Amino acid sequence: MEYGIVGLLVLVADVYAIINIISSRVSIGAKLLWTLLVLILPVIGFVIWFFAGPRGKTSTI
Repeated sequence: MEYGIVGLLVLVADVYAIINIISSRVSIGAKLLWTLLVLILPVIGFVIWFFAGPRGKTSTI
């Protein structure tokens, strides 16, 4: 049962990351690479994206 909850949390985190990647202002190629990273390496890809990935529709001043 614990593994199911952990798996669900990983799934939710990855979906959140992919939505943010798609809504970011980076090029389509960068979006594709980030999405593939998150899909191929769900946990590590999410952690890398969280610290270094493109952000959503936020304005930078």
